[in-house]
Amino acid sequence: MFIVTGASKGLGNAICNRLIENNIQVLGLARDTSNLSFESINCDVSSADEVRSVAKLIRKQKYNVEAVINAAGIASMNLALTTPSAIAEKIVQTNLLGTIYCCQHFAPFLIRNKKGTIINFSTIAVSLGLKGESIYAASKAGVEGFSRAFAREMSDFNISVNCIAPGPIKTDLIRGVSEKKISKVISNQIFQ
Repeated sequence: MFIVTGASKGLGNAICNRLIENNIQVLGLARDTSNLSFESINCDVSSADEVRSVAKLIRKQKYNVEAVINAAGIASMNLALTTPSAIAEKIVQTNLLGTIYCCQHFAPFLIRNKKGTIINFSTIAVSLGLKGESIYAASKAGVEGFSRAFAREMSDFNISVNCIAPGPIKTDLIRGVSEKKISKVISNQIFQ
């Protein structure tokens, strides 16, 4: 079974559907799973208590967890100076702490199997320093740093930890971003 966070929308939902197409059993986690057609559990990954509860349920159900894909994420394309502190906290709690909580509570299933894979998600915004994405980029830079160190911690257990930093993906996360800005981000990725 693959645990996938952020399963109700965007990247997480696309990952779940692709895995299912390839006959891989999925357990999707999301704040609202009411519209999902695959096995799923309501879970706000920014809450350590909710993630811990899901881990207890997985243990009770004796699921064979082979991989954890941390795709849950939120953004607010605003200047740091004008972003309310509650929004900044929610971005960091979801993107960084949510990833950490899921690794803390789900990696033990992989350790028990003596193998597995964890995939975390960052963003190219970390390296580009884009105006209006400072808080989002900071939260994802934390994910990159955590992933590097956690990979070393997990290597003794035959568990790989990778962090993927994609460019813009047409999901709800970037719905309010102009095509011009998206084109600029993409053009900055072309090597000359």
